[in-house]
Amino acid sequence: MSEPKTPTPAGDTYKGWVFKWTNYIKGYQRRWFVLSNGLLSYYRTQAEMGHTCRGTINLATATITVDDACNFVISNGGAQTYHLKASCEVERQRWITALELAKAKAACMQAESDDSGDDFSTSSPPVAPGQGGGSQNSEVQSALRTLGSKVEDLSTCNDLISKHGSALQRSLSELDSLRLTGEAGDKVRQVTERATLFRITSNAMINACRDFLALAQAHSKRWQKALQAERDQRVRLEETLEQLAKQHNNLERAFRGAAQANATEDNKSSAGPGKGEASDEDDDNEFFDAVEEAPEFITVPADPHFHKRSSSNISGFNSEMCPDDQSLNEEPLVMNQESLSQDLIPLKKRRTRIPDKPNYSLNLWSIMKNCIGKELSKIPMPVNFNEPISMLQRLSEDLEYHELLDKASKCQSSLEQMCYVAAFSVSSYSTTVYRTGKPFNPLLGETYELDRRRESGYRSLCEQVSHHPPAAAHHAISDRGWTLRQEITVASKFRGKYLSIMPLGTIHAIFEKGNNHYTWKKVTTTVHNIIVGKLWIDQSGEIDVVNHTTGDRCHLKFAPYSYFSRDVARKVTGVVMDKDGKAHYVLSGTWDEKMEFSRVMQSSRGGENGTEGKQKTVYQTLKAREVWRRNPLPEGAETMYYFTALALTLNELEEGVAPTDSRRRPDQRLMEDGRWEEANSEKQRLEEKQRSVRREREREAASQRTSSQSEEGAPHDSYQALWFERCEDRITGEQIHIYKGGYWEAKDRGSWEGCPDIF
Repeated sequence: MSEPKTPTPAGDTYKGWVFKWTNYIKGYQRRWFVLSNGLLSYYRTQAEMGHTCRGTINLATATITVDDACNFVISNGGAQTYHLKASCEVERQRWITALELAKAKAACMQAESDDSGDDFSTSSPPVAPGQGGGSQNSEVQSALRTLGSKVEDLSTCNDLISKHGSALQRSLSELDSLRLTGEAGDKVRQVTERATLFRITSNAMINACRDFLALAQAHSKRWQKALQAERDQRVRLEETLEQLAKQHNNLERAFRGAAQANATEDNKSSAGPGKGEASDEDDDNEFFDAVEEAPEFITVPADPHFHKRSSSNISGFNSEMCPDDQSLNEEPLVMNQESLSQDLIPLKKRRTRIPDKPNYSLNLWSIMKNCIGKELSKIPMPVNFNEPISMLQRLSEDLEYHELLDKASKCQSSLEQMCYVAAFSVSSYSTTVYRTGKPFNPLLGETYELDRRRESGYRSLCEQVSHHPPAAAHHAISDRGWTLRQEITVASKFRGKYLSIMPLGTIHAIFEKGNNHYTWKKVTTTVHNIIVGKLWIDQSGEIDVVNHTTGDRCHLKFAPYSYFSRDVARKVTGVVMDKDGKAHYVLSGTWDEKMEFSRVMQSSRGGENGTEGKQKTVYQTLKAREVWRRNPLPEGAETMYYFTALALTLNELEEGVAPTDSRRRPDQRLMEDGRWEEANSEKQRLEEKQRSVRREREREAASQRTSSQSEEGAPHDSYQALWFERCEDRITGEQIHIYKGGYWEAKDRGSWEGCPDIF
């Protein structure tokens, strides 16, 4: 929300963008609000101010309530209610202050204008001074005066109708007594009949008015009692709110006083010759985590004297790590970029655009209504739901921030290295924040290579090694001293309103220096608003990054999005601990933007007198430093599936790749070119070809089995991957596929005889 204008004393005007609740489909929508002369009006845009107002509330008779840190509600007796949401707590408080001032002024002005001509003020129920009941009292008295005037008019009309009706009846009787004949007699009879009908109608109207007057008089006392009860309740609520505000202010003053007293004592205890200058920097070192919803830990600024101690005496690092630790206190965890990028020569100029996404309409519900509860991999999905890259290419996108691993390989301390590896595990999700399209399911035997050895020092190979369940193996090796490998099996469930994607499998990062071997798993990805509304993606769950060589561990928590949470969206927090459980670094940030780390100087357990489940660890930390930040999207990314700069190059045609490479997949290429109808037909052809090859493979496996073996069950798929071999992981004990070599040598020779024909 843009910064609204500061209220001016002359015009009492306040303007700015606020999010207004519209309905359950669209949710909160951004609207331009204008507060002027006691009236709060809103428009869809600033340009509408001159011609179209979408709604207005008179603050003189409105109530203002606060829901939470950013939300507030303005209501006008039920006829109009605005549920509003500011961009932050500070912005919300500015609006509340401006609204309360405008409301007070409007109520005073209305009370003065009504009291100046009020002849019936003594008949109103008394209201305590300062309780804000003057405006309501004046409004009620004005309505009573109006009703009284109307009743007097009705009474006067009643008298006139009775008087003139009787006179008319006498005149008609006199005419009738003349016994006129002919045409005159007929006219007199017609007038007499019409007068009689008019008299009957008038009497009916008079009776109805009497009934209405009696009913109004009977209920007036009841209305006055109800009004007084509502006024009393409002007074009680205002008194309660005032007490809460006073308590809140007292708590804030007590907290500030305690914090200042602690800071003074710490400065006195650590002050010495030439050491008093560091005390003014405490505010810059502040690092707070949310204390709602039972956080696992709390971080507070470290005492100033910790900044002056030797880091080796505090964290327990050995002496050869001190130079790196000292650098952590002063500078971010970064290496010399020139040293990382030297001798890297770009292989060729990569493309920066792909064809824009066509605007195809699709009836989503007609496809999804029969798919609830099924495996996503078994549903024939049109390419309208896809993006023009395969799952193998999405796995290769994990290397977008490979420089984090490059920097990690240079670290002297395994705990420093853990910070980089943890940041790398978070960085892979940054590409998904706007990517609601589904990647193509790879065909069995499909491969994808990403050769960036000359540009970035690494090259990567993915292969689809299983179809049911779908599994892809990935192996990347860098000249900078690290290896990354993973085998990911995706379990997907469509639940009607959202789609859950649970990656199964372990990711391994191995560094030559120190022989450190790290493992972790991916968190759950959820795609919301599948049926109605705008699609959006959330990541939730926990990751444990473990160094199996040293026993170091980093526990990361991805907080799921909650409408009621005051925390920043997409938040990630974590703690880096050694094998003894001692914390050395605290990580914090968001998976879509950046990650920061803070050096832990001291830790303690909080809530020792409480229950064990409510105890929290309090970490005293140094100033937070940035370790990773998301790269900006290319210009025009919204029309190119929100691809990153790396993703735009993944499907670029290259010479010398294997015939099974995803770049050669025809349906994917047709979709990228915008020919979606042809892509759908080609996709069905490839899937049917894959099923036929599998049935043939099962028949061959069945014919080779002995009769005793055949009785054990149905024929099994005997497929074996080409570049990866199945074995047991010595670290996790899982059955995985590990790269067995040969691919890059085959590429150098240009020999692809063993590759299957899958396209």
